[in-house]
Amino acid sequence: MRESATGLTVDELAARAGVTVRTIRFYSTRGLLPPPEIGPRRVGRYGPDHLSRLALIEELQHQGLTLSAIERYLEQLPPDLSAQDLAIHRALVAGWVPDKAEDATREQLERRVGRALTEEDVDRLAAMSVLVRTEDPGVFRVDPGLLHLGTRLLDVPIALETILAARSVVIEHTRAAARELSRLFKDEVWEPNRHGGPDEEEMARMKSLSAEMQPMVVQALVTAFQRSMKQELRESFGKEGDRSRRDGPQG
Repeated sequence: MRESATGLTVDELAARAGVTVRTIRFYSTRGLLPPPEIGPRRVGRYGPDHLSRLALIEELQHQGLTLSAIERYLEQLPPDLSAQDLAIHRALVAGWVPDKAEDATREQLERRVGRALTEEDVDRLAAMSVLVRTEDPGVFRVDPGLLHLGTRLLDVPIALETILAARSVVIEHTRAAARELSRLFKDEVWEPNRHGGPDEEEMARMKSLSAEMQPMVVQALVTAFQRSMKQELRESFGKEGDRSRRDGPQG
């Protein structure tokens, strides 16, 4: 039976998030985590928003932020953010961290995921670049930053072929966008400001400027993509809804 991220006990939440129960209670006392829903027998139950918020807190801590800074960061977020919105925030934060894949046995991986994994599950996680198989069939190279999102997508009714096709589309278009943005930066910023031949100080200055621009560019890309997806879904499903109403029974 597959365990969802809804109605987790504090022990189950800790196992899924890869932290200790003591850490969860500490974050809760600091107001970093909202209180759980109280179920039967006064047992607290946690959901996907708690899991996503924990992942964001851990990522911010990994970035070197103090608890006070993390509190200020979280206070600026809208209180009604969904688990998906929190996952996007975490992805943006984690985007500037070098790859930090970790080795995990199947048992360790299943403990983090919160359920037994079939070979199909492993194939889907591999297709989403969440993990890579190693020479040892019982050990995987896992990207902790993608594990939470990949686990949630396991239960989405999408075929493996569709995941692979979607991944190809994303890679193709993001590379194209990166090429065009790099060309614009070179033509509009780098070339006009060049003075003679290559200069180490000037090169360092341009690299620094490029690095400063990257977070702004990524934020702009994410925002534009979200709005484009909403518009596409609105138009697609809006048309389907109109067609259903037209084709439906006329009373």
